[in-house]
Amino acid sequence: MRISVMIEGQEDVTWEDWVALADACERSGIEALFRSDHYLSVSGEHGRGALDAWGTICGLAARTQSLRLGTLVSPASFRHPSILAKLATTADHISGGRIELGLGTGWSEVEHRAYGFRFLPMKERMDVLEEQLRIVHGHWREGRFSFSGERYAVDDLDALPKPVQRPHPPLVMGGGAGPRAARLAAAYADEYNTVYPTLDEVRERRAAIAAACEKAGREPIPFSVMVMTVIGHDRAEAERRAQELSAWSGSQVDFGELGRTGVGGTVEEAVARLRAYEEAGAERAFLQCLLHRDLDMIDLIGRELVPAVT
Repeated sequence: MRISVMIEGQEDVTWEDWVALADACERSGIEALFRSDHYLSVSGEHGRGALDAWGTICGLAARTQSLRLGTLVSPASFRHPSILAKLATTADHISGGRIELGLGTGWSEVEHRAYGFRFLPMKERMDVLEEQLRIVHGHWREGRFSFSGERYAVDDLDALPKPVQRPHPPLVMGGGAGPRAARLAAAYADEYNTVYPTLDEVRERRAAIAAACEKAGREPIPFSVMVMTVIGHDRAEAERRAQELSAWSGSQVDFGELGRTGVGGTVEEAVARLRAYEEAGAERAFLQCLLHRDLDMIDLIGRELVPAVT
């Protein structure tokens, strides 16, 4: 199983924090650092700040050497698809080919309202996502590309330069693997991610994605999970971190719930949980580390957890 660290960037993660996180990931051997793409706290703490996701990624791309970087996931409602494709391509060039683009519909209505983004009904958000997927792929492929949809149009476009990664940077779709999402993933995605799933949900959603890929005449794409993670060298350290997270989030962190939809406890317990996700069909885990200044846990993930499961 591949392991990536995922940080909720809208919860007051400063540039100094991002630099420290990237350094810790590279130092400890973690393959990838992903971040959410939000402008407003999703915890209701609207006094917390958020740096732009793609601005952050471009900055980190210039000062890292091996770390892969990406969004999990960028809302289609935030940016015109030509801007999004150009940002991802720019970051790919800055990094020398270490970028992944996560793309989804967007879900936080209060955030959209606060920042002036239109928040459409789900069917219309899926319509937007489908057009964006087509245009982003059109930017990345060789030759000229035209598209005319209900919301976007590009005319005789040959977007240069193309990304460093060929045929293009990996595109990760996120969601619950409903019928339309599965069809779009089979057509455009290189990986499908789902958030806080139980083992049964991993099996069901992975099967839905695999069936859609088969129908599209394609091998199944990799399936991944994003899971809240609280671990320690021993149980006492894990419980201390859980208490810190409870105080930070304002809600009690329950190891019982983590055992159902996340990863918690000792390194050994975390390994067993990740193995269970792997057996259910997950090929990568994005470990959501909400205590973003706890670099000791990042080191623990890289030095002990990653070697045990990869």
